[in-house]
Amino acid sequence: MLFGLGLISLFTGHVASDLEWYSQRLVKRSFFYSRLEGRRREGIDIWKSKYSNLFYGCSERGRNFPSAIRERASNGYLLIAASGGLNQQRTGITDAVVVARILNATLVVPELDHRSYWKDDRQICRFACSDFVNIFDIDRFISYLAKDVTIVKRVPDKVMRSMEKPPYTMRVPRKSPPEYYLDQVLPILLRRRVVQLTKFDYRLASNLDEELQKLRCRVNYHGLRFTKPIQEIGERLVTKMRKMAKHYIAVHLRFEPDMLAFSGCYFGGGEKERFELREIRKRWATLPDLSPDGERERGKCPLTPHEVGLMLRALGFANNTYLYVASGEIYGGEETLRPLRELFPNFYTKEMLAVEDLKPFLPFSSRLAAIDYIVCDESDVFVTNNNGNMAKILAGRRRYAGHKRTIRPNAKKLSALFMARDQMDWDTFSKKVKASQRGFMGEPDEVRPGRGDFHEYPSCICERPFTDGENSKGEDRLSARIPVNLKEKVQSKYVGENQGDESLQRLKRSMGEEPISLRENEEDEIFPD
Repeated sequence: MLFGLGLISLFTGHVASDLEWYSQRLVKRSFFYSRLEGRRREGIDIWKSKYSNLFYGCSERGRNFPSAIRERASNGYLLIAASGGLNQQRTGITDAVVVARILNATLVVPELDHRSYWKDDRQICRFACSDFVNIFDIDRFISYLAKDVTIVKRVPDKVMRSMEKPPYTMRVPRKSPPEYYLDQVLPILLRRRVVQLTKFDYRLASNLDEELQKLRCRVNYHGLRFTKPIQEIGERLVTKMRKMAKHYIAVHLRFEPDMLAFSGCYFGGGEKERFELREIRKRWATLPDLSPDGERERGKCPLTPHEVGLMLRALGFANNTYLYVASGEIYGGEETLRPLRELFPNFYTKEMLAVEDLKPFLPFSSRLAAIDYIVCDESDVFVTNNNGNMAKILAGRRRYAGHKRTIRPNAKKLSALFMARDQMDWDTFSKKVKASQRGFMGEPDEVRPGRGDFHEYPSCICERPFTDGENSKGEDRLSARIPVNLKEKVQSKYVGENQGDESLQRLKRSMGEEPISLRENEEDEIFPD
């Protein structure tokens, strides 16, 4: 076969790479699997789930969901101090609205903590909206949710003057159910009239009744909108990416020094890295001693930028793919990023796309994070390199928006592959990566309903009804149209774009690959679990 290709190249001036040839064979021989019963399954589109149009976000208020109680008739004022980074605060804001609803309280626009996390030099306003107004559209937040919860910008002066004591401050346990708020918080609210809940992040249980879950979605996906300046610069960056390429990937690297130190992992930087990360780790006195090798085997270590690039190339993304990289300070700087840039030369960040426009935002970390959020949300493919707050929030939002392609590295399986990648040819490595990533590509059937954190797997997603004649037998739509891994093991193939480019050949040579001959039926083999 190779001899024949060589002869052809003498006349055509082109020798197809074995991966290009293999991919073309797969495209020709792939079929659409409309049923589970033994039929072939069509290759997965790496850019978009073909089932995305079957679902939509459904968070409308139910007819029996009573309107919000008026401010004067409410049980009191609820002050919320949201903690952490921007996306952690977003979970706190979302849950604060639901808690106010549970307590029949008037919600004061949450105060966003910046001292403990962002360390921005800004003034906090007491018992008022604080930095919320600089990040989120406060009028939109109040008006959109007016039918659900009464929200005010500050506690009225008249109420504050009438109070004999300062607002009662308390911290509720994480993942508290509604009953806790009714039993422990409501009596104090009725007695003191104003209650402040501090460190408010993930303080509400993940599983609530349907209407409260819908309220969560209305807050997070509709009520919370960034301010006009943030929204405008974010949209400009998206437009620039779209002008350069039809599709683009957004990668949230999360490879900052503090992130790596907290993980307890080792990333190959020798004694210098061990010393530097060990010194950073001393900030957290309660962290246990961890085994770097053990953490990597358990899949707890973020991938390096190089490993992220290898994973994407193995999944089928060509080296001419455009990447938008969202991250803070990268440990190791340009030296760490160089392998990713070589794999994907079309590499961009917000700093590269908007030098002048970005200057007013540079002193404010949370606003910079908001800009990254917008560009990542609008991307065709979003790649997370961790299971942090931004990863969860954006994964949930993209599911709500129709299961837009979201890739989460299966670090537990991938770590072993990266360790052994020099021992296998590129095609074998690629097939194993694709097999490892099954169930981590943002498909609708990846998690059973009711499982997982709500912010990452929102339950306010519905199937679109069938049109006339689409399913005359009344079969279950999801089962009929989606090959669900949990129901039956089926063959699958990832068919990527043409990979016969020079950089891929360098990749294959770096892995010590020798030309391999493909058996006639090799494309019919299933990827191992």
